[in-house]
Amino acid sequence: MAEARDTILEVDALDVRYGPVRAVRGISFEVAKGGITALLGANGAGKSSTLMAVAGVVPVTSGRISLFGQPTTKATPDAIVRSGVGICPEGRRIFASLSVEENLIVAGTAVATPQVAAKRRAEMMERFPILGERRRQLAGLLSGGEQQMLAVARALMGAPRLLLMDEPSLGLAPQMVDTIFSIVEELQCEGISILLVEQNAALALEVASHAVVLANGEIAAQGAPADLASDDLLKSAYLAA
Repeated sequence: MAEARDTILEVDALDVRYGPVRAVRGISFEVAKGGITALLGANGAGKSSTLMAVAGVVPVTSGRISLFGQPTTKATPDAIVRSGVGICPEGRRIFASLSVEENLIVAGTAVATPQVAAKRRAEMMERFPILGERRRQLAGLLSGGEQQMLAVARALMGAPRLLLMDEPSLGLAPQMVDTIFSIVEELQCEGISILLVEQNAALALEVASHAVVLANGEIAAQGAPADLASDDLLKSAYLAA
C-alpha cells in the first residue's frame, strides 16, 4: 500500500515519564494523510503511552507533537478532539449505564451543534445497524464486539480527520476481530488517517501503510509493513502473537 504524501501527525523526539519511569524514550514517527500507522510491540513497550500523549491525556516530558501542521504538545484533550481527532481508548470505556443512543448524544454534544450531532447519530446507526437495533439498550449489556463498534461510532461523532485506536481487537472473538479490522480499512478508504496501537501484529501489518515497532519505550524498527513482516528476527523478538 503506498504511503500518502502529506503528514497529519508528526511526533518528534517524544519522551513520556511516570515519575521516575521513562515509558517513552525519544521516539519520532509520522502518520501520513490517508494512511494507517501501526504502533506495535509487547506489553509495556510504550505504545499506549505514546497514543495517550498524542491525545493530550498524559503530559509530554520532552519532544514535540504536531497535528495538522499545528503544535499540540501542551494542548488539552478536548482541544485536540475539537481540532479533528477521534479517540477509541483501550478497553472501549463506553458509558455502560447509558443507552447506545445516549452514548452518542454525549459524544456529539462536545463536538457539534444539535442539528449536526443528530445527523451524525443517524449516520452511525446506518453504518452500524446493530447499534441502530439496540439504540435504547444499555451499552453495558452489549457484547464486546458491539461495544467496540459503539466506541468507534462515538469517536466518529466528531467527524475526525485522525482516529487514534488503542487495542481495538482486545478481548474479541476472531470473527469480530475481522469485522473490526474491516471497519478500520473502510475508514481509511473514506480518507480518515489512523494511528493504530495493536498487539495483533499480523493483522495490523496487513492493514497498515507504515509500522513502528517499540521495545522498552524506544523504536526498534519502523518502515513498510511488508519489510517488517518478512524480517524473521524482528518478528521473533518483538512481534510474537
